[in-house]
Amino acid sequence: MTKNRLEAFSDGVIAIIITIMVLQMYPPAGGTLKSLLPVLPVFMSYVLSYIYVGIYWNNHHHMLQATHRVNGGVLWANLHLLFWLTLVPFTTHWMGLNHLAPVPVALYGAVLFMCGSAYYILAHVLIGLHGHDSQFGAAIGRDLKGIASMLIYAAAIPLSFISVWIALALYVTVAMMWLVPDKRFEKSF
Repeated sequence: MTKNRLEAFSDGVIAIIITIMVLQMYPPAGGTLKSLLPVLPVFMSYVLSYIYVGIYWNNHHHMLQATHRVNGGVLWANLHLLFWLTLVPFTTHWMGLNHLAPVPVALYGAVLFMCGSAYYILAHVLIGLHGHDSQFGAAIGRDLKGIASMLIYAAAIPLSFISVWIALALYVTVAMMWLVPDKRFEKSF
């Protein structure tokens, strides 16, 4: 089975996710710079989520470029990842509208955790298809950055109830870790 339909479908879903996020941002009623202050949490939530969705799109692209084929397991694992990514606009909007309240910030982290877990699962389903000794398997390696990301999310979720700023700082930290595209695939292929 070729990977072209998987790539095209995934790109389309990710484009829709970004579109939904921007459509959930409403301009303020006033025409002054001061009127922007109440929508600042919505905008900052959008920026963080845009970066996250961009990171997933970029790394998903690189990972699929390194694959030679896909199977039914890969299709389902990819749908699992896309499911969690489609929840990013909801949690982003809820977090911004509620001015970074603890419960929406924690749920945002839970969705990020599940996105990271789903990406990890997809990578390992692809390793199973290509073989642990393949170039693809070697490129993934031990995936320490992926595992570290999920541990940071897991810590940030309960910390949201102590300090949303610490939780948000941890979410930003993970985004910064991944902002530079994942070079594992470019080095191997």
